[in-house]
Amino acid sequence: MRMTRAGKQSIRVLLADDHAIVRNGVAQILNEQTDISVVAQAADGAQAIDLYDRHRPDVALIDLRMPVLEGVEVVERIRAQFPDASIVILTTYDADDDIERALHAGAKAYLLKDVAPHDLVSCVRAVRMGRTWVSPTIGSKLADRMTRVRLTPREMGVLRLIAAGRANREIAETLAISEGTVKIHVTHLFEKLGVASRTEAIATAVRRGLVRLT
Repeated sequence: MRMTRAGKQSIRVLLADDHAIVRNGVAQILNEQTDISVVAQAADGAQAIDLYDRHRPDVALIDLRMPVLEGVEVVERIRAQFPDASIVILTTYDADDDIERALHAGAKAYLLKDVAPHDLVSCVRAVRMGRTWVSPTIGSKLADRMTRVRLTPREMGVLRLIAAGRANREIAETLAISEGTVKIHVTHLFEKLGVASRTEAIATAVRRGLVRLT
């Protein structure tokens, strides 16, 4: 157990990221602080949950995309077992759907990996004190999403099939609806996404995190 110079226990942190170079860099930044100590590092989502249970850190920094289990599921599972867990998502992905899913799952903060070192440290301290931390960029994305028209489940289904390269006839067959109904859904999709073509719709959907291209 690492103690601060004042004799108080330091903030114990768990890092979870599948890239060792990222973990080492973040650990170096945090360990340079007299009041923060990295106590465990995980290379995948399942290991993150196991190490959290073993070390019970004060704060966990979790990557969004990891092998075995992705970040949002890691947050959900940890919070289900430890409701007071203080978890920060640290990722390169800033799609507004990812942000909303992570915060809804129980993350206390959402940081991008280009965050300034002093902001990273401030976030860890703030989250440890029970506060949330959202950067101005992330906050503006959330505000934009709140004012944006939502897609219906059927429209989402059509959008995913469009992203998969399906033609209207194929979409109709897959969803067991008429081709005319598909055209109506596509028209509504274009209006809601503010686009004029399938290519634009796919690009906008990927940027917002509504679909992922594999």
